[in-house]
Amino acid sequence: QVQLVESGGGLVQPGGSLRLSCAASGSIFSVYTMGWYRQAPEKQRELVAFITSGGSTNYADSVKGRFTISRDNAKNTVYLEMNGLKLEDTAVYYCYGGSRYNNVLSWGQGTQVTVSS
Repeated sequence: QVQLVESGGGLVQPGGSLRLSCAASGSIFSVYTMGWYRQAPEKQRELVAFITSGGSTNYADSVKGRFTISRDNAKNTVYLEMNGLKLEDTAVYYCYGGSRYNNVLSWGQGTQVTVSS
């Protein structure tokens, strides 16, 4: 099993920035992709961004140009740099570890991001 521990959520004003981190441990050899989903109240969980072990990235259209995902393979940690935050970015953000086909193998516990003036 893979354990994922997130950090970095919080309250920020519109236009502000936050950086989320997710550290993986356990059977990390099975993890090929790492990324982030988010879930806003009364909405479905949506994929925000992911990165492969080779460094290829993919973003939801709603965050392109504002969010940047990166990965430190030596530390088994993935980061989500969020800039230009909007009210609609408010959600619980969940880190995940995925297979080569980006099937979710493990979830983090979630971290709250609130954008509010």
